[in-house]
Amino acid sequence: MVKTILGIDEAGKGPVIGDLVIVGALFKETDAKKLEEIGVKDSKKLTPKKREELFEVIKELAIKHKIITVSPREIDQRFSVNTNLNQLEAIKFAELINELKPDVAVIDCPSANTKGFHNYLKQFVEHDCKIKCENYADLNHIEVGAASIIAKVTRDAGIRKIEKDIGAVIGAGYPSDPITIKFLETAIKNKEWMGRYVRNSWFTVQRIKDEKAQLKLSEF
Repeated sequence: MVKTILGIDEAGKGPVIGDLVIVGALFKETDAKKLEEIGVKDSKKLTPKKREELFEVIKELAIKHKIITVSPREIDQRFSVNTNLNQLEAIKFAELINELKPDVAVIDCPSANTKGFHNYLKQFVEHDCKIKCENYADLNHIEVGAASIIAKVTRDAGIRKIEKDIGAVIGAGYPSDPITIKFLETAIKNKEWMGRYVRNSWFTVQRIKDEKAQLKLSEF
């Protein structure tokens, strides 16, 4: 009997703007060769154009796939339920496993403590299957690489949609992006933008707010 393998990965854990996108892509284990032939690998190893080309092909090749988007608001609210970001991801990963029902689930583990993450995840998994939690699984397992491509393309499209909706350039959404920081310095005054698109729990946001407050005080 041919086993089914579920690759799970995410895009957008670190950005201060936009959704966290989590993807599960389910394949027959015999599909690994096909994925290799079309050029699937960790999304970070591919150009944006190549990721776009592979996006629909991967979804067609998969038995099933599921995309979960976690909004900035939900990310900010994690503290209210005493959950950190890794734990929030584990809960979403379990949701993918329970719905897609693989024989084997391979997860790109967000924590260096893979055993601890695995144990936390297991308490939310209802489907009986083998679970592998590995660092750099997107590099070492092609099914996870496929999931990473879907996640990255979806995340990037979400950022472009935000730009279109608000009529402003926001960059990649990462704290290290000067364009993103410039946008945040303006967005801090806009309650709607801050509520819908920005992760207010990020240190970057608090720093900008503090700097604005200090600047205001210095005007007196």
